[in-house]
Amino acid sequence: MKRWERWSLNSLSLILAVTGFVYLWMKYLMEPPDPFAVVNHPWQTAMLNLHVIASPLFILVFGIAFNSHVMRKLGAPRLPNRLSGYVSLGSFAVMVLSGYLLQVTTSDWWLQALVVVHIAGGALFTLVYAAHLVISLSLARTRQEARAGSPIGELA
Repeated sequence: MKRWERWSLNSLSLILAVTGFVYLWMKYLMEPPDPFAVVNHPWQTAMLNLHVIASPLFILVFGIAFNSHVMRKLGAPRLPNRLSGYVSLGSFAVMVLSGYLLQVTTSDWWLQALVVVHIAGGALFTLVYAAHLVISLSLARTRQEARAGSPIGELA
């Protein structure tokens, strides 16, 4: 994966995770100061707008990374972070599909179900993708140490 792809994917993932969880907190966990307020916090609408605007960019960059990274790794021998990659891919699909359906659903029952699915998919993606990055960094560090000829674990 190219540096700009990795940087874009990680940055947009962070933006979506932060705006999504902040919006969740503002909408469902805060009490409005005014009982007649439409929103619970003045920044609630801005968080949702940023989340919705950044989402298509994230999907585009994810598709580019899928082409340059995931497709290449599918044929590779079993890797230590393959499971986190598959779970990230699956939770990405759930998160994206539920996010789009949230915008067009009119039924209250479906809306509530999609909110739960979207939150669960987003939380799972965030946690597993973060684990995938940590594992990948650890593997890259191990490879770099092996190339340098130093024994693994000796960082004095």
